Amino acid sequence: MSSDTPPVAKKVPAERTHHGDTVIDDYAWLADKEDPDTVSYLEAENVFTQKQTEHLHELRETVFQEIKGRTLETDLSVPTRKGGWWYYSRTEEGKQYGIQCRLQSIGDTPPELKPGEPLEGEQILLDGNELAGDSPFFAIGTSAVSPDGTRLAYSTDFSGNERFTLRFKNLESGEILSDEISGIFYGGTWSADGSAFFYTTIDEAWRPYRVYRHLVGTDAQDDVLVYEESDERFWVGIGLTRSERYLVLSVGSKITSEVRVLDADYPTGEFTVVRPRQTGVEYALDHAGDHFLVLHNEGAENFEIATAPLDDPGTWTPLIPHREDTRLLDVDAFSDHVVVHFRRDGLTGIRVLPSDDEPYEISFPEPIHTAEPAGNPEFQSRRLRLAYASMVTPPSVYDYDLSKHELILLKRRPVLGGYEPGDYEQFREWAVADDGTRVPISIVVKKGTERPAPTVLYGYGSYETSIDPSFSVARLSLLDRGFVFAIAHVRGGGEMGRRWYEEGKLTRKKNTFSDFVAAARHMKESGWSSEIVARGGSAGGLLMGAVVNLAPEAFAGVVAEVPFVDPLNTILDPSLPLTVIEWDEWGDPLHYSEVYEYMKSYAPYENIDDRTYPPILAITSLNDTRVLYHEPAKWIARLRATARGGPFLLKTEMGAGHGGRSGRYDAWREEAFTLSWIVERAGAKKTESTGETQ
Repeated sequence: MSSDTPPVAKKVPAERTHHGDTVIDDYAWLADKEDPDTVSYLEAENVFTQKQTEHLHELRETVFQEIKGRTLETDLSVPTRKGGWWYYSRTEEGKQYGIQCRLQSIGDTPPELKPGEPLEGEQILLDGNELAGDSPFFAIGTSAVSPDGTRLAYSTDFSGNERFTLRFKNLESGEILSDEISGIFYGGTWSADGSAFFYTTIDEAWRPYRVYRHLVGTDAQDDVLVYEESDERFWVGIGLTRSERYLVLSVGSKITSEVRVLDADYPTGEFTVVRPRQTGVEYALDHAGDHFLVLHNEGAENFEIATAPLDDPGTWTPLIPHREDTRLLDVDAFSDHVVVHFRRDGLTGIRVLPSDDEPYEISFPEPIHTAEPAGNPEFQSRRLRLAYASMVTPPSVYDYDLSKHELILLKRRPVLGGYEPGDYEQFREWAVADDGTRVPISIVVKKGTERPAPTVLYGYGSYETSIDPSFSVARLSLLDRGFVFAIAHVRGGGEMGRRWYEEGKLTRKKNTFSDFVAAARHMKESGWSSEIVARGGSAGGLLMGAVVNLAPEAFAGVVAEVPFVDPLNTILDPSLPLTVIEWDEWGDPLHYSEVYEYMKSYAPYENIDDRTYPPILAITSLNDTRVLYHEPAKWIARLRATARGGPFLLKTEMGAGHGGRSGRYDAWREEAFTLSWIVERAGAKKTESTGETQ
């Protein structure tokens, strides 16, 4: 087959019958990645995509150099104090991965570290570059220093399948201990004395369902099973309160929580249930001195915060009541104050409750922004570490002085090449959906850009995940070419509170898709956009597949990254990773015919027909555990066999997982590949810097 000719996937009819409905799936065979024909097909698709985009090589290299040239490659994070140490990470020019380090602490103010200069007394905890070696993929899943600062627990993944191997390091001697545990999930936590480490393992469906206790220096075969969750809808996790007084074992489905606690000084003891699970009730807990703080939604759609006695944690007394206009996201307890992270009017905010004064909210300098607590491991502290960004302001780290009530800027990510925030503008617009709902849109554009302009419209809209206004170095390569970038904050996300999420899930999922189409329509009708390229990944890839079926004429192109485009077949199969857990999000089509019919009516793969579709670029990874590679592979095969238009391209990373390639330079090249495709699809104007037409 010529590389100029699109690969044609063979048809091997496979019959599926549910609720009296019989469907033939010609491409079900692609789900077998051990089949040589599957691998050959994916490789042929890669060759075809490379051939179809090789004329973009020069632009691709230019964009890569722009991303690289705007990035301070040798850099440092702001140090965070824990115990007698300041912890930070740094990067070095030419190296793919970060390096985790610490310095002994002197005083309360973070030391002024300068990138590239020798750091006297620095101790390297983990060097990702040394650990990765020659592996094409590398990721760290856990990195946890014991409370006394003498041991490090860390886990690694060399394939992208998000199944990690746990190891331990003696930080006093530098020795890697003989303890080694494979097949664990993200996270894990130490006991208060650092003698025991608690971790979770996953089942065949990639569900963390067991918590084990490992005593450092013993054989992993002797690890004690602390908890096992038999209900396939629930995940488990384990953590340590900031006070280091309690171990917290959390069990949760999409809609229900159950928490157990244990005195961290007695790691071999029995966990106590805070309150037995009750369907639809979610709660989380933190320790605040002589009581617990509980964030919960019992009778409170947008959540409220309660206090609970240490000896009776299931008895809740309201502290911050429910508000219709404010979604409470998190609560953090400190020795003499409480910090609440919330969402209101589509933006995030922070509220402080001092123990000796009136509560107040922290003010931020821009009307459109994202702010959240970050890096606050110390229980006793008079400063609050915050992360801040907007669509024009690079990620920034602040300390908030609780005594003086003032923000102290510690670091703003450098953007090289003369970037000036004042050269760009951000806006908030509102589209009107088919049912009259107002849908927020966040927009950023370079000042002076002629409108209507080519536009990238990004969306997600699932799991109550919010795509907040944020900054991107790579995005500048679009904005400087005369593009508009916009985020459609569609229902199914959490931007406008819990109700916003509820109105975009289960049998109201189609609101997510119609909201996005309404946003695209608004961008054109209001004069912002000429051609629009839609972009989304994972569940946002489902959004891409659905809207291109709903309104293919609205888009000049679609980028679908690790896209969940075959949801019906996946959710019908409880043996696949995450399926049973997902029934609370999408519905259970296996047991309920009305759910089956509703999902079938919007599932992208099921609804391709003989119409003209825009060009589509689908990007996936062979080792993806969350959205299996065969979903986009089947989708592209059916598009090519059924629809008109295109071209329809599939790019599969043959050695990575859900997040794509792991090294930062590799990731930049992948982003340059995608951006160059977008530039061609939507059209571009002359850049002021070079005068060239891209």
